[in-house]
Amino acid sequence: MPGLLRGVARTAVISGTATAVSNRVSRRQAGRWAEQDRQRQMVYEQEAAPMAPAPPPPAPSAPVAADDMTAKIEQLKQLGDLKAQGVLTEEEFQAQKRRILA
Repeated sequence: MPGLLRGVARTAVISGTATAVSNRVSRRQAGRWAEQDRQRQMVYEQEAAPMAPAPPPPAPSAPVAADDMTAKIEQLKQLGDLKAQGVLTEEEFQAQKRRILA
């Protein structure tokens, strides 16, 4: 019986050690693969960066201001319609108008 118990204990120790070593090797290999993937990704990004088209030049600011004013006028028209329908009170209309024109 003591010989059997010793054999089982030895097998358990060997099995545990093998599992620990196997896990360590797997983690180390996964780390190496991840590093290789990062390096490949960096090389790919560096090669792809010059091929990317140049960003378009900024648009002139005058049309943007006109579009902004058009949007404000539309909002004011909508507010006027809401006030005419009785949805907004005079105070609410004035408050919203000040907010839009600010």
